[in-house]
Amino acid sequence: MCLAVGAGYAALLYSARAPWSRGVNYALAALRFVVVSFLCYLLLAPFVQTRTTHTEQPTVVLAVDNSQSIKLFTPAPALGQLTAGLPQLAATLRDKGFRVETRTLTQAEAAPDSLRFTASRTDLGRLLADSREANADRNLAAVVLATDGLVNQGQQPQPGESSVPIFGVALGDSIAKKDLRLTDLRYNRVAFSGNKFPLEVEVSYEGYAGGAATVEVREGGRVLQSRVVALPTGRQLVRTAFQLLAPAPGRRRYEVRVRPQAGEFTTLNNARTAFIDVVKGKLRVLLAGAAPHPDLKALRAAILANDNFDLTLAVAGVGAPLPASATFDVAVLHQLPARGGLGQELLARVRAARVPVLYVLGAQSDLGAYNQLNTGLAVQPRGTQTDEVTPLINPGFSRFSFDEETRRRFAAYPPAPVPFGDLRLSGGTEAALWQQVGRLPTQKPLLAISGAAAPVRTATLLAENTWQWRLTEAAAHQDRPEAYDRLIGRTLQLLTQNANRKRLDVYPTQDAFGTEDDVTLAAETYNAVFERIYDQKITLTLTDSTRRPVRSVGFSSAADGAPLHLGALPAGTYRYQARATLGGQPQTASGELLVQNQPLEAQETRADLRLLRQLSERSGGHLYYPSQLDQLAQAIEKANFKPVISSEEDLKELINIKWLFFALLALLGAEWATRKYQGGV
Repeated sequence: MCLAVGAGYAALLYSARAPWSRGVNYALAALRFVVVSFLCYLLLAPFVQTRTTHTEQPTVVLAVDNSQSIKLFTPAPALGQLTAGLPQLAATLRDKGFRVETRTLTQAEAAPDSLRFTASRTDLGRLLADSREANADRNLAAVVLATDGLVNQGQQPQPGESSVPIFGVALGDSIAKKDLRLTDLRYNRVAFSGNKFPLEVEVSYEGYAGGAATVEVREGGRVLQSRVVALPTGRQLVRTAFQLLAPAPGRRRYEVRVRPQAGEFTTLNNARTAFIDVVKGKLRVLLAGAAPHPDLKALRAAILANDNFDLTLAVAGVGAPLPASATFDVAVLHQLPARGGLGQELLARVRAARVPVLYVLGAQSDLGAYNQLNTGLAVQPRGTQTDEVTPLINPGFSRFSFDEETRRRFAAYPPAPVPFGDLRLSGGTEAALWQQVGRLPTQKPLLAISGAAAPVRTATLLAENTWQWRLTEAAAHQDRPEAYDRLIGRTLQLLTQNANRKRLDVYPTQDAFGTEDDVTLAAETYNAVFERIYDQKITLTLTDSTRRPVRSVGFSSAADGAPLHLGALPAGTYRYQARATLGGQPQTASGELLVQNQPLEAQETRADLRLLRQLSERSGGHLYYPSQLDQLAQAIEKANFKPVISSEEDLKELINIKWLFFALLALLGAEWATRKYQGGV
């Protein structure tokens, strides 16, 4: 059909007499026949099928452990054979048609003749995994793993898990050396000031069995404790424990050392550092009541729900009196001062101690005596009338926050009685909660908290029978009255918070960094009751041991917890000072960070060739030594790894082939030019 259309079109156009010769006329007709026929053919959407063949040569990865332990403990002749033989091995394999890729612990692509054994950690599992992942789309044939088998970071590779053969090259030295090593420290990272805490030390030894070693605990160059530890025959490990006294609150750094002995192979593994955060002890809370009351049980349960509180309960006229030696940091006084002078001794004891107080008012409260305590709230009752109210959150109160779930739980509380009358706040006192009477919100205070400038911080809860609040919430939320407990806990935390206490915390993300590590600092910012807030601007200045500024940076406390990255720093002790303005108050935080040439690579001097042999044999490979790299190349060649040949078929419509368009255009152009040249139109 296409040919018929082309022939008809050519015959119609060139059948008439023309001013050119018959031969030219036939040529022009042929051109028009070809073009029209092909255009008609393109209208049928024809396509062509193409096939492309790819040949993927087998890939061999030279995975080299370039950690410090290789240089420290591999005999010099063997190390020289490795550094000279690896480039030759790579060249030989390439000549045999292999694609060769060299990877190290620190470089994804490395030249085999540029190895520097400086890595401070060994993660063989990651090295092998990266080698497989990077060649997932290639024809990975084998991995040559040159290592001493010692792993001190990440997961140890498991024999038999490799899908390709591993040819091990044994480095290091498997002969035991005379050495003392401090292999582990065990301790709690937090200790309470004034208490003793244990520090357990683990010492490994080779060649010193039957003797003794001296272990020291130092702080700031001063020896705190020293102990001689026996090294029994037939063992290679001993443990000993120190009992240290936690000093004033702060971050403390202790250095534990094993004294070097004669003939020791290396002393790089004789010391470790322990970091302890010393904190103040638990807050001591006195819960005192004028008489037994269900509220006391609810308050007691709410206080004990917080692990930072240590509670003492005292009820006037019930049980043994409060010991004269008892001290506390904050008091909760339920209906004290009370009518008839009940509990006057407890009230006098609290006022003499000048500790912060949470007053809980009720039917037994002596409101006249309460008004004389200068709490920042004055209550002028109208007889004995009460209002039945539920808590309503004051959105303008910012010293601690309430979430939406707490708001919903408060709304479900049953009404509680409060004194009916005039309530007046003064002296910077704020209402954290207002009273809601039925469905009517009011701006009468339900929970009032004094300002930071008050001589003694106080808070007042005007509701009685709040035990019903806690019981109702527990029944509705699987015995988890979190809103009630948080309300009491946060109020006590706010009362005991020193007005000058820092709310900016900046700290290193690790106890110590290596010289090759990216030094990072985390930052936390808090409101007045130590609830996290974010996106606060912080300025940090870093100085070295000579107090010379090293770096000054600005950053923000990120909601996603992203730390501040300082990059790699030279070995040394650095001091930092951070500044921020939180809630209109300037805050500072300071501390130190340690950058050291961490001796992780010196902790174990004996190569673990058992692991390397298992990795090789269970994957179908074999173990070699640096002097056998030629044999290794021959073994890889004899393994007869085949290239992978793949083909790809592609269907493409002719109308989308650009060169056909230009070919047709050229034919039409040739026809037009000939006609013009021959005097046609």
